[in-house]
Amino acid sequence: MDSLHSNGVTPFRSIIGDSLTSGAVRYHARMDSDTRADSRMVLASRSPRRRRLLAWLDLPFDCVAFDTPEDLDSPLAHDPRALVAHLAAEKALAARDGGVADALILGFDTLVVADGELLGKPVDVADAWRMLRSLAGETHEVVTGCALLAPNDVSPRTFSVTTHVRMKPLSDADIRAWMAMGTFLGCAGAYNIEAQVASVTDDECYQNVAGLPLCHLYAALSGSPSESRPGLLASPIAACDAALHRTCRLGPKIASEAARGA
Repeated sequence: MDSLHSNGVTPFRSIIGDSLTSGAVRYHARMDSDTRADSRMVLASRSPRRRRLLAWLDLPFDCVAFDTPEDLDSPLAHDPRALVAHLAAEKALAARDGGVADALILGFDTLVVADGELLGKPVDVADAWRMLRSLAGETHEVVTGCALLAPNDVSPRTFSVTTHVRMKPLSDADIRAWMAMGTFLGCAGAYNIEAQVASVTDDECYQNVAGLPLCHLYAALSGSPSESRPGLLASPIAACDAALHRTCRLGPKIASEAARGA
């Protein structure tokens, strides 16, 4: 089952929108009648997957992205959960330092951990081959750090989520076919779970492997002050189950815990 590591996080919300536009654009699946125009949410990421998944929250949001270093040789490298939380916090703080004001800023960072080795995005094709061959047919962990930086926060509230992933056996032909899709250099561990090269059980968070643990974010947002959110929260569970054609057992547990703690 997924494990959650928290650093002073207070719980958050989700539902999918298909329309994506590049640039600094506001995304939303539906504008609720009580949505506050003066309350903003900003995703500090250029990842198309994170943009698509965050739209499942049914909240309007803007997207910005600033380059931040991903130092896997950091003193925090011995603790992948602490490291990804720190990297996510750096992204949120970079957005604030870059001029984002009066907004709830969300930052995320994802790493793969295999046999104690941290795998970020491959630096080149050869590095991607090395990663995929080492992961093929084995079980590894994907750890995503989440950072929530409200306008009045001095530093972000952070947490991390760990998912156990089983990679399918991959032949060289399989790896070439995946690489031909052209997105491997932008993925931690050189793969995207949505390409169906790996799987998780129904007790694990699939979307955490895609880079955004939706139900955990929903729980965090559910406990945040309502004035810091640009609208009403909606549970992501039904939309996620419909998209994946499965019945997740983890999401309802997280949502129930969030409801009890609200």
